[in-house]
Amino acid sequence: MVDQSLFGWIFASVLGLVAIYNLVAKKNRVGVSSEARSEGMKSFTTTTKGECRSGNGDVDVIIVGAGVAGGALAHTLAKDGRRVHVIERDLSEPDRIVGELLQPGGYLKLIELGLEDCVEEIDAQRVLGYALFKGGKNTRLTYPLEKFNSDVAGRSFHNGRFIQRMREKAATLPNVQLEQGTVTSLLEENGTVRGVQYKSKDGQEHKSYAPLTIVCDGCFSNLRRTLCNPKVDVPSCFVGLVLENCQLPYANHGHVILADPSPILFYPISSTEVAVRDNPDRQKVPSIATGEMANYLKTVVAPQVPPEIHDAFVAAVDSGNIRTMPNRSMPAAPHPTPGALLMGDAFNMRHPLTGGGMTVALSDIVVLRDLLKPLRDLNDAPTLCKYLESFYTLRKPVASTINTLAGALYKVFCASPDRARKEMCQACFDYLSLGGVFSTGPVSLLSGLNPRPLWKLLPFFAVAVYGVGRLLVPFPSPARIWIGARLISGASGIIFPIIKAEGVRQMFFPVTVPAYYRAPPAKQDH
Repeated sequence: MVDQSLFGWIFASVLGLVAIYNLVAKKNRVGVSSEARSEGMKSFTTTTKGECRSGNGDVDVIIVGAGVAGGALAHTLAKDGRRVHVIERDLSEPDRIVGELLQPGGYLKLIELGLEDCVEEIDAQRVLGYALFKGGKNTRLTYPLEKFNSDVAGRSFHNGRFIQRMREKAATLPNVQLEQGTVTSLLEENGTVRGVQYKSKDGQEHKSYAPLTIVCDGCFSNLRRTLCNPKVDVPSCFVGLVLENCQLPYANHGHVILADPSPILFYPISSTEVAVRDNPDRQKVPSIATGEMANYLKTVVAPQVPPEIHDAFVAAVDSGNIRTMPNRSMPAAPHPTPGALLMGDAFNMRHPLTGGGMTVALSDIVVLRDLLKPLRDLNDAPTLCKYLESFYTLRKPVASTINTLAGALYKVFCASPDRARKEMCQACFDYLSLGGVFSTGPVSLLSGLNPRPLWKLLPFFAVAVYGVGRLLVPFPSPARIWIGARLISGASGIIFPIIKAEGVRQMFFPVTVPAYYRAPPAKQDH
């Protein structure tokens, strides 16, 4: 076994160097950014609650979709005085098998938006970390929450209950019009989006106009094509079950079983229910109708489930309430369009393994709220579009960190016949099992508590180096050296394409992007 203190010393040294870099970058960013923004604010009148008006029509912002992103955004903009028209295809309670885990970083954003009470009265469960299981061994990874209020933790719940609470809260505001209807198209005029065309619940065609239309209609969006580059990847499929009245080995923790062929997730979604999410390859999803799925779950998955919940798992399979949903991944590749903006899963998706989607969406809302707050008038669409380009850079620290880790961990945790990939998975489990700085860094990134993209590379490659060290001790044979080289190569092949898709410059060097310093546009005289 490699001397753990040596790896700890190396890792701590690297962390120190990065900390110095971040300190210098932050100092430079604050100095330049604050100067640029204050210069822009000198000639601009800020808005106060109730004063935001479009100048044309009765609505300031149209929001397409009232899921997590749309509901939270409607409430947030309305609180700032905007008149908001929300159009949602179906206002009944959603029933989905994703969007059930909110990371601590996402809960902090809920607090910042004044929406923390939306996780109350829905039997939401506190989540304090993860438990990893592999080959008969297990380890617990706890969120680093020592610096936060005792209420801060992750939350897991029924997705539909959470969304309904958000909708109800938004609808209580007098300047929110929440309507059931299906948006069929964006209304464009000379390249500028002026509003939407939609069918109301009774089937009537309507048009709604506003200076800004924000599309939040989810992963199945039919409007994203004109607003971004919609390269959607479907790497796997979620298979969902719900266990009744059983106790997980670690209370208030999500459980990740590093199984063959893919990881299995267990987490509580109420005081009496535990959600199970399996991730078979999308090309090999057994049929539910023919009974292949039930047989697969019993013969392949059940033997790898912790014994404490094995019987409850088999009973859930026998109940026949098995559901599937494709997992989708789509990098944020916007086409800046005057008068329109994409948000939520319509804009950016990542593998749901790490439960980071809602955290990204809520973080994006905070960024957009802060950008729009100084603006009284949204009618100058070209100028507003240019100004909002900074949104795509300012959102990167949180979004790219969670997106990268979700994609990388899914690939690392999936079983593979390749010896180097097996070593990578085992090294990851053993490395995290060391605890202390070895687990705190990765978990803080995963939970949205540390949105520093530079730090995400350190744990990932520290795991790779750790895996190579295990191979070379005690005898670095040619075969082991070759496997170690392939392990490093494989790690690079996993993470670098993800980083490239996210945008290297925006992720690691945002201060070099001109839009990073873009100040609010000066108020125009009419």
